Amino acid sequence: MQRKRLLVAVGLACLLVLAGCTGGGNGGDGATQASLGGDDPEYAEATGTPAGDEESSAADGRMRIYRAELSVRVSEFDASRSNLTNAAQGYGGYVSDSQIQANERNNETYRDGKFTYRVPAENYSAFLETVRAQGTVTQENENVQDVTGQHADLQARLENLRAERDRLRELYEQANDTEDVLAVQRELSDVQGEIERTEARLETLEDRVAYATVTVELREERPDVDYDRDHWYDTGVIAAFLQSVDGAIVALRALVIGIAYALPYLIAFGVPLAALGLVFKRIVIGGGLPSIRGGGDGSGNGSGSGGGGASSDAGDAGDDAAASSDADKRER
Repeated sequence: MQRKRLLVAVGLACLLVLAGCTGGGNGGDGATQASLGGDDPEYAEATGTPAGDEESSAADGRMRIYRAELSVRVSEFDASRSNLTNAAQGYGGYVSDSQIQANERNNETYRDGKFTYRVPAENYSAFLETVRAQGTVTQENENVQDVTGQHADLQARLENLRAERDRLRELYEQANDTEDVLAVQRELSDVQGEIERTEARLETLEDRVAYATVTVELREERPDVDYDRDHWYDTGVIAAFLQSVDGAIVALRALVIGIAYALPYLIAFGVPLAALGLVFKRIVIGGGLPSIRGGGDGSGNGSGSGGGGASSDAGDAGDDAAASSDADKRER
């Protein structure tokens, strides 16, 4: 029994050491790429791809990811979009993403669109030529990424993980103790999860190699903006005079229409205000001020009037006396 436990422990330790070595080699363009050349038979065996297969690699046996981004100005948006969709499908590809935006200018509508196409890598150049033929290319960017070493590392890691899983299954069948069974099960579960993740990464990488990604931005021609480029001093004399007459007539007509709009308000509010102004002027200025100066109050004005009457009588008596004195002197 102790011998079996020792065997299981040794086996687990070996598996852990092997897994650590395998994980350290997952660095992309590491030792695997250096040891396995692109045209080497060992590379073809490790990657599972025959040398010279153009469907998953270039002619030189390398694995590359092709990406391109183009901006194209087109005259007919719908026609260009349809041409690119049909071309991608004809080459064995498809449209993975599309965005369309409608714009308006000078009461005319034009559209912009952004589309992502996935086409087989062997038809990448032909599809680019189709894109360029749709109109005027205003911007173009291409990127090629060599993933030969990364693919080989993933393949080697996957093979090691599968071999580790097989050994763990053998240990699981030989284990009799509950603790050993549980330990092997945990290790087997971890290895199986790592296998699935590695397979997913490898599948994604191979898909990116097999299908190139081309992003195309289609921009429809903008409607022209009409600008009057003639200067005012280039206008003829007669034409200028006639335009001025027309302007004066328009201004006069606007004035008449403005008066017509304002006349009801003037009648409704102006006439009552004018009447109130006349009444106020007659009361305050015409009749109110003289009555204040001549009337006075009962005591002061009455005595003043009486005093004035006495002074007038005394003056008349003095005049009569002076006349009598002059008559006496003439008689003498």
